[in-house]
Amino acid sequence: MIQGLSVLAKKFGQGLVLLGLLAIPVSFATAQQDSQLHKPVSGEKDSDQKGPFSGVEEEMKAKRAIKYAEKEYQENLERARDLSSLSTAIATSYKQKSRLDSEDIKKLEKIEKLAKGIRHAAGGSEDDFEMEKPPKDLPAAVEMLTDLSESLKTKVEKTPKHVVSAAVIDEANVLLELVRLVRTLPS
Repeated sequence: MIQGLSVLAKKFGQGLVLLGLLAIPVSFATAQQDSQLHKPVSGEKDSDQKGPFSGVEEEMKAKRAIKYAEKEYQENLERARDLSSLSTAIATSYKQKSRLDSEDIKKLEKIEKLAKGIRHAAGGSEDDFEMEKPPKDLPAAVEMLTDLSESLKTKVEKTPKHVVSAAVIDEANVLLELVRLVRTLPS
């Protein structure tokens, strides 16, 4: 698992470097265009070009962006909490019945949807992921599901709002693979 994390972190780092290298020419060209656009024409002042409401509009846009980011962050926290409670419910049900019934399967589908939402909110993509040491039987898989869900919830809660967390993305990927595995294991 640690080796998988290091490979994922390395790929993520390479992607960031590539993105940075691609952004440099674009930002340079944009800066040149902006400097040409803001030159006064025949004695006009720069303050007349923007209009009286542009500063207020920019401030309103910034406030809306902050509110949106806060809303997304709160939704991601709620996803993580729901995911943890659903996995605990599945584990409790499995301990009582020694099998997964149709309600548990529906909860697994909901867990999968929540994990995908967390992964997307954390900046992850839909890459194929394979577990290094998958559980061999259903009791071990259900226990691992509960532990992993609780761990993911903790990581999401500890991750600041504006941070892309490779650990959260990786944990969500492992959880998604585990859900697929639980569906295929015999009772």
